[in-house]
Amino acid sequence: MSAYTALSRAGYYAYVRDKTTLFFTFAFPLLFLVVFGLIFSGKSVQQSGKPYIDYIAPGVLSWGVANAAVFGVGFVLMQWRRDDLLRLIRMTPAPLTSVLGSRYVLALAIGVVQSALFVGIALLPFFGLTLASTWPLALAVLVLGVTAFLMVGVIVGSFARTPEAVAAVANCLMIPMAFLSGSFFPLDAMPAWMQSLAHALPLYYFNDGVSAALTGSGSGTDILVDCGVLAVFAVVFGAIALKTFRWSDKS
Repeated sequence: MSAYTALSRAGYYAYVRDKTTLFFTFAFPLLFLVVFGLIFSGKSVQQSGKPYIDYIAPGVLSWGVANAAVFGVGFVLMQWRRDDLLRLIRMTPAPLTSVLGSRYVLALAIGVVQSALFVGIALLPFFGLTLASTWPLALAVLVLGVTAFLMVGVIVGSFARTPEAVAAVANCLMIPMAFLSGSFFPLDAMPAWMQSLAHALPLYYFNDGVSAALTGSGSGTDILVDCGVLAVFAVVFGAIALKTFRWSDKS
């Protein structure tokens, strides 16, 4: 517990002192909201008749939270391993669960703050998002989404050896997934084959669950299904992350 507390405290101070990371974590997704809000202001999706904001706000929110989880842990593990910090931590009584657990709690906290800030701005009259009564269920989806994508970040951070490699691999995963999962463009307006492909991607269920909870586009059963699929992805990615985790580039 003392190792977990020390690592959590160190991770928090390192994060808040990095102004560049803070800016891009919280401001970058908001830029997408502003851009899409300007483009699709007052417009509805022809296929469903729903306002674009009902698709774009939950989708960009989910992508922003997932992106922060992947990049946050991926860069940290790569840097700690490259600087031999992980090897030194391994020589202490701190287990792997403390290392990953400290990053997990930080990722959850960041995701909650991101979500609150994002939804607060999306509720402004200019954007026009209206919350459904089921919005608290988004918290469960958020926790499972962060868990799944944190494990993706652990896998990326275990293989990549440079910051450029982390950025390249993470972007190759997250940017195409955002378009294919409906984060930036409503799936209802996409070809049928693309809608089918989306169901194989974890971000789709993250988007769908958050959207169902925030806008009422789905029932409680739909949210439960999304949570269940995200939990399966989290377990699978977690098993791969633990199997591939490396304390040092030499091992």
